[in-house]
Amino acid sequence: MSVVRSIRRREALVGAGWPAQVTPLLRRIYAARGAHDEASAQPRLAQLLPPDALSGIDDAVAMLADAIARDAHIMVVGDFDCDGATACAVAVRGLRMLGAMRVSHAVPNRMVHGYGLSPLLVQELAPLRPDLLLTVDHGIACHAGIAAAKAQGWRVLVTDHHLPGEQLPPADAIVNPNQRGDGFACKSLAGVGVIFYVLLALRRHLRALAPAATGDSHEARVPHAAASADLTRLLDLVAVGTIADLVMLDTTNRSLVAAGLRQLREGRGCAGLQALITVAGRDPARLTASDIGFAVAPRLNAAGRLEDMALGIHCLLTDEPAEAHVLAARLHAINAERRGVQQAMVDEAEAALALRVVPTPDDAAGVCLFDPDWHPGVIGLVASRLKERLHRPVVAFAPAEPGSVTLRGSARSIPGFHVRDALAVVDSLHPGLIDRFGGHAMAAGLSLPRERLAEFEAAFDACTRATLPVGLLAAEIASDGALHVDEFDHAHACALRDGGPWGQGFPEPQFDGEFDVIAWRVVGERHLKLELGQPGLRLNAIEFGGWAGEPPPPRVRVVYRLEADLYRGGSAVQLVVVHREHAPDAVPCRPA
Repeated sequence: MSVVRSIRRREALVGAGWPAQVTPLLRRIYAARGAHDEASAQPRLAQLLPPDALSGIDDAVAMLADAIARDAHIMVVGDFDCDGATACAVAVRGLRMLGAMRVSHAVPNRMVHGYGLSPLLVQELAPLRPDLLLTVDHGIACHAGIAAAKAQGWRVLVTDHHLPGEQLPPADAIVNPNQRGDGFACKSLAGVGVIFYVLLALRRHLRALAPAATGDSHEARVPHAAASADLTRLLDLVAVGTIADLVMLDTTNRSLVAAGLRQLREGRGCAGLQALITVAGRDPARLTASDIGFAVAPRLNAAGRLEDMALGIHCLLTDEPAEAHVLAARLHAINAERRGVQQAMVDEAEAALALRVVPTPDDAAGVCLFDPDWHPGVIGLVASRLKERLHRPVVAFAPAEPGSVTLRGSARSIPGFHVRDALAVVDSLHPGLIDRFGGHAMAAGLSLPRERLAEFEAAFDACTRATLPVGLLAAEIASDGALHVDEFDHAHACALRDGGPWGQGFPEPQFDGEFDVIAWRVVGERHLKLELGQPGLRLNAIEFGGWAGEPPPPRVRVVYRLEADLYRGGSAVQLVVVHREHAPDAVPCRPA
């Protein structure tokens, strides 16, 4: 039940005016992504938008400045994914840099509290007596939890980036670039980016007070702390959270991520991130956004998926390298367990799909899957894997906890189908069916009673069929065209690696071409190691997950990335195959 993909080459009109150090290959790749000069291709921090246009930013700054001046207890409430964990660490570290003396943090446990600031979490926090709750990467949908916090007499500041519902929660201030009427041009900030911008605005406000601050009072010390605070030290965390949350890497996000990557490559990241890079087996000096997305972030995310994200946040907040390595090793072990759970769940989901009627290419069906033994912390990964395979919106469900009558669902979508809006349509047409929902265009979450799963499945399928244009079901894989013979070298591979950051909306370069299969073998039970040839070329290649029990033909058309071959070292390169199909008249060949 896998989708057939067609290869589409991106168009690129390359203009003049590029500096000599930008290779012609990179110029073509940048142009294909809409970047026609160095400033738009590799934006710097100096190009960051000012925070002024963010709705609620003045109220937020006033609340935080007042809390710092009064030595009030500020409690940062994070979320149990990588964006939420890094946002929590940025808030705690940043507020302390700006003079806050009483800053603590909390994070919900997925299995105990559910998502976000809930009334149960507020009840557990009550003995700590915070004066101000600061939510990061959530809060816009936490109406009941915020009402409970207000009933305790606490002030509540929400910083979030998720899409709001029809009504905003009863917080004292909300900073969210996606709330209605907000004039901030970048709508793609991750949660960690939002709180970083709040800190930038707070520092500017406190610095403006510095000339008036005199004497030995606390009010005098706060502006002094603000004046010396270097918030760029937090950009390593901003980069990791932004990449992990798969937000669009527009100019603002690319400038943030690029600066954070530079810090990590230079060994100036926080102790926890440096330890996570080490246990992931990555070279800090060559770290890429892809390394963060596929190696660092999953290890941090694993704590929130299978255990408690408090462990991950602890790793990000410690300044002791030895402690950081102990915590990173625990996260590494949890991630290994997560990978096993995920693979078992994906195998079960694929087995269930095999029993269904295969949708035709023009059948805009929405797919829902449920298993009573699935883990709620891993269903998002299952939905994502199946969405890639089927090229259709997928919602995976699991019990909120073992034996629970409430299900948690994680939805993943394809470009052009706004899954959070689809859930809103279902909710409006079937009031009371969904307990709660929220998210983005490409990913969303929800909960509903177990006995109403069949009703939701029918409603979601009907919504998908009514609103998903059939043309979007034609799955494509984009290519930057063919590489010339003299571009298959180490210099071009390094230029491609360092030309990013690459990610959502600014995709990593990949190319296509036809090759002879000179030799092949299976490695690690699931992967294909290939030797590919063209006239005058003989190249090593790897296709992860490429072994499906059938040998490759003697000639193939592949879409691939060109990378430095770190295993062989020196000037060796390899192709990482991301798509393979038979070339015309190809027949299977024997393994090497």
